[in-house]
Amino acid sequence: MPINILMPALSPTMEKGNLAKWLKKEGDKVKSGDIIAEIETDKATMEVEAIDEGTIARILVPEGTQDVPVNDVIAVLAGEGEDVKAAGAAKPSASTAPPKAAEAPAPAPAAPKSASPKSAPPPAATPAAKAAAAPAAQGNGHGGRVFSSPLARRLAKDAGVDVAMVTGTGPHGRVVARDVELAKSGKGLKAQAAASSGAPSSAPTMSDKQILSLFEPGSYEVVPHDGMRRTIAQRLTASIQNVPHFYLTIDCDIGKLLAAREQINAAAPKDKEKKPLYKISVNDFVIKAMAVALQKIPNCNVSWTESGMVKHHHSDVGVAVAMPGGLITPIIRKAETKTLSTISNEMKDFATRARSRKLKPEEYQGGTTAVSNLGMFGISHFTAVINPPHATILAVGTSEERPVVRGGKIEIANMMSVTLSCDHRAIDGALGGELIGAFKQLIENPVMMMV
Repeated sequence: MPINILMPALSPTMEKGNLAKWLKKEGDKVKSGDIIAEIETDKATMEVEAIDEGTIARILVPEGTQDVPVNDVIAVLAGEGEDVKAAGAAKPSASTAPPKAAEAPAPAPAAPKSASPKSAPPPAATPAAKAAAAPAAQGNGHGGRVFSSPLARRLAKDAGVDVAMVTGTGPHGRVVARDVELAKSGKGLKAQAAASSGAPSSAPTMSDKQILSLFEPGSYEVVPHDGMRRTIAQRLTASIQNVPHFYLTIDCDIGKLLAAREQINAAAPKDKEKKPLYKISVNDFVIKAMAVALQKIPNCNVSWTESGMVKHHHSDVGVAVAMPGGLITPIIRKAETKTLSTISNEMKDFATRARSRKLKPEEYQGGTTAVSNLGMFGISHFTAVINPPHATILAVGTSEERPVVRGGKIEIANMMSVTLSCDHRAIDGALGGELIGAFKQLIENPVMMMV
């Protein structure tokens, strides 16, 4: 029986992908572990492996095709001893064979559990859970069938949400993960949508046609959004709408840090070509200081969920890296345990592979906080948007000489302004103040990071 090769989900949030390149052609034999295609997600280009043996009988989605939904049939594999022409001529069907012909990379590490399972709070009853008992006759598919992604179904099951009651915003009304997350808070339910249809829940935005009508024809060109830009827009819009932000700014004297950096780099060992094995940057100190500060103020090293607070044991620091068309935040895992040279070399490797879209999902998904540094552009101060499930993000400005008053006298010091964005659901003002105070103490006295 022919085996369908499906568009794999390369990350928990992936709904569509671009089929960048076929590495096998029709008639080629494949065995388990062979790389058969390259798939572009919004963040990276990933290789897809075959996990069955056979012959490529038919390619249904040509390379270069964009926005292919997860679980769509992209090719047909004829099994051992099967007629290749017959398999290729057969009409693909989701029921032809189980979706096992392509394998995605392992998912990102799960958030650590609390130290004692008995102390975990029971899931809170939400309006969405109460709605689960409502009739499921009105589906978002045909004949009462509900179309939903596998991730959405799993999230709905864990939250006690009936997917039939969730308003789908995916392709053709499909229920996707973000719809379930919205339903968990009591929003996006069909019963509620019907009841509130007379009044919009938010101010209407301008349509594309309305916006373009404001400009003279021929005075512009429209460049279609790619997957990365759409994802950034969706996630940051959701963050600023759903996460109550507050901001704390503090000035740091980094004179001691700059002196320590100069000494460390001067003493760096050389390779055979007499190049230093590492070169520490100010940002490496920032990453380390933020990681250690979270260990000193562990109640800030958290993630908000509706059922309870997730308290993380380690400081996994995401670092914003600019790349063509957007940005990505590779994560320095257990940053509090790593030396400055290790952090520096990891970041150089991440930045290089990020710009060529070669990062693996587990290298940029998750994390407990993030750092965004625009100092290299001369920006002295800015605020950053939290990237859930993080509860904080640190925006770092440039270091510059400024006049400061010490003991009644004006002196010149190397100062750097940082702004901490906090999720007010998880962190209150005083607690956020403790965290940014701990960061200031560490960044101004870098030797304390080593204790």
